[in-house]
Amino acid sequence: MGRDPRSSGRLDGYLEYVNTLGMRTAPTRADRRAQTRAELIAVADRRFSADGYHATSLDAVADEAGFTKGAVYSNFSSKEDLFFAVYEGRVEQAVAHAREVVGAAPTAAEAVRALVAESSARRDRDDGWLAVFLEFWTYVLRHPEHRARFAALHARATEPFVEALDRHARERGMTLPLGARQLATAFLATGTGLNLERLTQPDVVGPELGVRMQELFMDALERRGSDAPDP
Repeated sequence: MGRDPRSSGRLDGYLEYVNTLGMRTAPTRADRRAQTRAELIAVADRRFSADGYHATSLDAVADEAGFTKGAVYSNFSSKEDLFFAVYEGRVEQAVAHAREVVGAAPTAAEAVRALVAESSARRDRDDGWLAVFLEFWTYVLRHPEHRARFAALHARATEPFVEALDRHARERGMTLPLGARQLATAFLATGTGLNLERLTQPDVVGPELGVRMQELFMDALERRGSDAPDP
């Protein structure tokens, strides 16, 4: 896999696994490759968030992870591919968590409010990722060969909110004024836009503004629902 000899002390993590029968077994080539890939993605996430997309080199990622640059290229075709792997991991984690929250909440409106409150609470910790996400987004606009993959991930991130809005309509016995995907996209775009404004205007966009705007969004849908005739 091209692990840097300087990190040979970390090879112990590869020496053996416990199989389903409780027996010690050496990792397969696929196991080692998967572990290498996971370590590179974790380091790349930190480096991109700390330094930005353009300022982060594959050499820096490989060095911090304790691998040679060849190991990076054996797992990722380019720096763009590595960034997409980071983004994909974040999206899948966020989608899984959002679906848990939506599934556990007594109503869809309460689930959305809970997710927005969580996002607001962790806002400072995610500022590095927010900045590099915007940087990569603008990069994709100038490199159309990456737009389809970026758009697909973006759409994937909205899925729990699409599902929550569909559920909200059923619970309220209403018809949504627009398609659930359109509304979910607008809903999330509002939060993203406010977070970007907060990076440069924290005195205008305080931690409560995003929560309040999303509450107004949901309140408007709930009023629409309360005005609907009984089925």
